[in-house]
Amino acid sequence: MTETLDIQITKTTQPRLQETDFDNLPFGKTFSDHMLMVDYADGEWKNFQIIPYGEISLSPAISALHYGQAFFEGIKAYKHEDGKVVIFRPEKNAERFNRSAERLCMPTIPEDVFVQSIAALVDIDRGWIPTKANHALYIRPFMFATDPYLGVQASTTYKYMVLTGPVGPYFSKPLRVKIESHYTRAAQGGMGFAKAAGNYASSMMPAKKAVEEGFDQIIWTDGSNHEYIEEMGAANAMFILDGKLITPSTGDTILKGVTRDTVIKLAQAWGIPVEERKVAVAEIIEAAKAGKLTDAFGAGTAATIAPVGSINYNGEEFTLSDPATREFSQKVLKTLDDIRYGRAEDTYGWNYIV
Repeated sequence: MTETLDIQITKTTQPRLQETDFDNLPFGKTFSDHMLMVDYADGEWKNFQIIPYGEISLSPAISALHYGQAFFEGIKAYKHEDGKVVIFRPEKNAERFNRSAERLCMPTIPEDVFVQSIAALVDIDRGWIPTKANHALYIRPFMFATDPYLGVQASTTYKYMVLTGPVGPYFSKPLRVKIESHYTRAAQGGMGFAKAAGNYASSMMPAKKAVEEGFDQIIWTDGSNHEYIEEMGAANAMFILDGKLITPSTGDTILKGVTRDTVIKLAQAWGIPVEERKVAVAEIIEAAKAGKLTDAFGAGTAATIAPVGSINYNGEEFTLSDPATREFSQKVLKTLDDIRYGRAEDTYGWNYIV
């Protein structure tokens, strides 16, 4: 029996729910009334608090600001028609949270503590969970170093925090993507598999250049010779080729996505062959030319399934089929939605009930 977490709760005296426009929810800009904050010091997690969302006071010398000891997770909560609130596969995010912590020389959090703390926050702000189609409560757990010390070494103190906020669809149209052949997102031996803040900082300039060229996202390639596909923007890249689901195998440079794992499990349950392996750029381009690439999409928590409309490589554009006609990704999206919104039985045990 898991021990119940002791969390001090201070509720807001100025709730903002009634003044929030749920018909206008740009991703990541609207926050719920409360947040979770926990301290790490003297080798243990302490001071578990849920407090009103707002500013916090920090020293300008904290390690996170100078040496990048910071990382995060992304999770979603959903509301069923009967009012039940569920969080989708939070235990998988707990596993990845700790992998990131270990890589950045930061303390781990017991998985049950991670899940319970998030559930407690979601429970308090359950009124913020949208009920519209393709909407959810986005959950952002994160950790950062807090030692006020200008020395290059791991901090001895940290904060673990969780923010939540209602969100709508991340992408509103099929994506025009560019296969990147110069810039690199991650390297062997690095921390590309972690959700480290620095990984996202390094991706911003190439992504900005791609947008200026008219693209929506970048398909990242390996840092050695740019011969193999790695990720698509901040999501895992997935393809249907010759009736098989093909996706780059995870490792030092590729994130173990929770949505990626979910899609693979569904494909296997449906009898669709799955290949987790190196995926050559040349293989995907040849398949697109020959009309054998019947589906391509990014899989991630924020976007869920983000269909690729066209792929550009070295200035040549390859337009794919209309995403609305694609059998696999449409079936995946409908199945996921039915499970997460409670319209179908959760035979996989993916919904954590709050």
